[in-house]
Amino acid sequence: MRSAHTQQQVRAAEAALAVGLPAGTLMQRAATGLAHAVVGLLGSAYGRRVTLLVGGGDNGGDALLAGALLARRGVAVEAVLLADEVHAAGLAALRAAGGRVRRGLGEDDGAGARRRLPEVVVDGIVGIGGRPGLRPDARRALEVLAPAGSGVKVVAVDVPSGVEVDTGRLPEADHVRADLTVTFGTHKVAHLVDPAAAAAGTVHLVDIGLGPHLPLAEVEALQAADVAALLPRPAPDAHKYVRGVVGVRAGSGRYPGAGLLAVAGAATGLVGMVRYVGDPAVLDRVRHVHPEVVGVGRVQAWTVGSGGDERAGAALRAALADGVPVVVDAEALRHVDPEQGLPVPAVLTPHAGELASMLGVERAAVEADQLTHARRAAERHDAVVLLKGRRSVVARPDGRARVVASGTPWLATAGAGDVLGGLVGALLAAGLTPYDAASAGAWLHGAAATYASQGGPITAGQVADAIPEVVRDLLVGLR
Repeated sequence: MRSAHTQQQVRAAEAALAVGLPAGTLMQRAATGLAHAVVGLLGSAYGRRVTLLVGGGDNGGDALLAGALLARRGVAVEAVLLADEVHAAGLAALRAAGGRVRRGLGEDDGAGARRRLPEVVVDGIVGIGGRPGLRPDARRALEVLAPAGSGVKVVAVDVPSGVEVDTGRLPEADHVRADLTVTFGTHKVAHLVDPAAAAAGTVHLVDIGLGPHLPLAEVEALQAADVAALLPRPAPDAHKYVRGVVGVRAGSGRYPGAGLLAVAGAATGLVGMVRYVGDPAVLDRVRHVHPEVVGVGRVQAWTVGSGGDERAGAALRAALADGVPVVVDAEALRHVDPEQGLPVPAVLTPHAGELASMLGVERAAVEADQLTHARRAAERHDAVVLLKGRRSVVARPDGRARVVASGTPWLATAGAGDVLGGLVGALLAAGLTPYDAASAGAWLHGAAATYASQGGPITAGQVADAIPEVVRDLLVGLR
């Protein structure tokens, strides 16, 4: 599990850990990890070129001390100071190791200057306590030293400077876009939640010993082992009914494919039986493609809504009348009344546009602040909300959230959400809680897309077909 903590939680943990340690120990640990990560990115040390952009905070000190370590290994290190006062011990260490230091950039350091670019620029401008956005001098330094298309790699210290650390939002002003972010002690929310996560690039975590002093994280991300531990497994004496029965109320004469794909997501072997209830024309197609699917009967969970057209409201009411957990998708989301609430445990699966409609805000607002809006909807509807996206956010009514990053851009294809709804419904029927079903389902969905894609285009049906293979690989990995 990857856990993400807030700025305040990290500061408190650092203070607790520092008690009894020699002064500067945590910064030395961070700088050592940073230096190793930079060498790993370069592939070697001697003769390589690294420029440090140094602000006045502690992560500027991390950058300076890492620069000193790099200089001792033969890296040509130059520090550009972007604050009047920087970390004194770090600056002294860099100078003692042979690193060059300059205050800001001169007027001749522009696009027309004959200046050899570094191979890596280390962003030590501001850390987790910095205000969102970049000052003009910092923005210009990045434009000069790591211009777009130059191939210069940007390594952020702890977080990309200028992002909102505790929310995952990006400021209206500019911010650093890193190829690699080296963070310390724990992940921060901005590393996991879009859109800030997209600015962090690859995130490398350096253990500096904070673990015992950190509280339970309110934002986390499942890893393969976590999903494997959640997967339902049949007992030696299992039969189809005890493994769970999921019902699907989806599709219509206008959108028959949605029903087929929701069934395909449900019928991946994770439950003992799938029932389809809906448009007779869709049922005929379902039976042709999935002969194992049956009709009306008792279920342990429902998936409702995708492609339901004008019948989605009635389908939702019928599913809720059974008193079992329900996955509410697509058209059925319009019929969820926050004033009345849902009488059963539920997972709502909107994309950004649907969530915007549910909350009465603009889609752009949801996309800019995904964690906040997913949490708001979960609290408002007293249900788990799975906000679908590049990094899907799964939020509980109490504010805890998980982020899923197992997918591929090729997953942005028609019908993929229908498959996801069926899959989450199957996991609910198998006995998982709504939070675990939504989280594990989203992870499996993304992993199946990556498996099926192999770097190329895919269809929603191929995603469904790949789910059993992904589950098999996870279970084999536990043996």
